[in-house]
Amino acid sequence: MSSDVDHAAGALRTEDWNRYISVLFAGSDHRPGLFALYAFNAEIARVRRMISDPLPGEVRLQWWRDLLDGVEHGEAAANPTAAALQETIRTYRLPVAALQALIDARVFDLYDDPMPSLNDLEGYAGETTSAIFQLACLILNGGEDPGTATLSGHAGVAYSLTDLMRALPYHASRRQAYLPADLLARHHVDLETVFAGRTTPELKAALAELRAHVRHHMARVREHSAGITDKTAPAFLPLVLIAPYLKILERPAHDPLLRPAELSKLRRQWAMWRAASNRLRTLRQ
Repeated sequence: MSSDVDHAAGALRTEDWNRYISVLFAGSDHRPGLFALYAFNAEIARVRRMISDPLPGEVRLQWWRDLLDGVEHGEAAANPTAAALQETIRTYRLPVAALQALIDARVFDLYDDPMPSLNDLEGYAGETTSAIFQLACLILNGGEDPGTATLSGHAGVAYSLTDLMRALPYHASRRQAYLPADLLARHHVDLETVFAGRTTPELKAALAELRAHVRHHMARVREHSAGITDKTAPAFLPLVLIAPYLKILERPAHDPLLRPAELSKLRRQWAMWRAASNRLRTLRQ
């Protein structure tokens, strides 16, 4: 691998360990592209954590937009992740519009505005996480249409909603609300109690409904599982972590605002290795 890809792989290992491990199950010829794509995604996702107010975040995101538009502020070579991404876009003819839409969707992260509705949340997940699943499939299929758009759509929503529930303590601590307003209203959840770190029966009911939505999308993943071929399977390996994450979130003793739901690295690696060995049978049933 090139030094740019090595850098991207190292950054990914730190920022998104699940996807880092999943890349190791892909063929060696496509690993550089996956490392570049996933490292870009991790870089955009962490912008909020790197800034103290929205303006510097907007500037960072604009730099990436300009890069994708071919208008560089400074040499892209100075940013190894950017250089690796550019090479991946050229090699696999990735649709730049999808990457730009992902950046635009991530602007929401910079502010503390409420997520208006479940439909908006699923749209946000579609522009971000679903897009990454689909682009990964495109890479694994050598740049040709893998026919996985619907499958990736449902996979991304299921994975994103699970991650958001897992990260609820962190988001609440910074007064950021990804939980949709219509869901909270249905269950009479006072958002200020969430920000204060107080778990209520109303919040638990709202999260139970959100978990039901995750299961709905996972059922749709299984309906469209013909798209999970030997070529595209590595893109979907992180999905096997959803069921154990949900199991933790549903434990009676688990406080959704006290600490994130987590699995050890060893358990996550074992789950993905077992799924890869079984050719993702549980997702294909």
